[in-house]
Amino acid sequence: MTGRRSAIALPFALILAACGDEATNPPTEPAPPVITPEAAAPPPNAPPEAGATLPGAGPASFVGRWAADITWCSSTTGAERPIEITTTRFEGYENSCSIDRIHEEAGGYDATLTCEAEGMTAQERVRLAVQGDSLRLTWPDRNGAVVLLTRCGAGLPPAED
Repeated sequence: MTGRRSAIALPFALILAACGDEATNPPTEPAPPVITPEAAAPPPNAPPEAGATLPGAGPASFVGRWAADITWCSSTTGAERPIEITTTRFEGYENSCSIDRIHEEAGGYDATLTCEAEGMTAQERVRLAVQGDSLRLTWPDRNGAVVLLTRCGAGLPPAED
């Protein structure tokens, strides 16, 4: 049986010996990248409409805390407090909205919101137009109602620690 084992083991030993000449990276070092034409190509660009219609794709211009009266900026509770807008959320007094879609149009952004208020959920559209530290909200689904807001922190002295 020993001779038969040697006959089987010999081809495996030769195969392993042939592999031993190549350098193998240790487990603590990554393998070098494979260079192919596909790997060298730049990543594909997203379609132009993707950046304009996805939540979080809006500009930083409307992100922040906004109030109808600048004195409300220091309030954190009640109806007379600022609304907070991120690229994905629109939070106000007794309502919370997700920004489902946002699209840049001349002079501003048109957004579709899904809002929850007083146990009800509704979709609503709003147009956001920023000029300096002023935000103009136009609500097409509310007969074109307009709300003018001021950025909290605009024209105020820095907060003292």
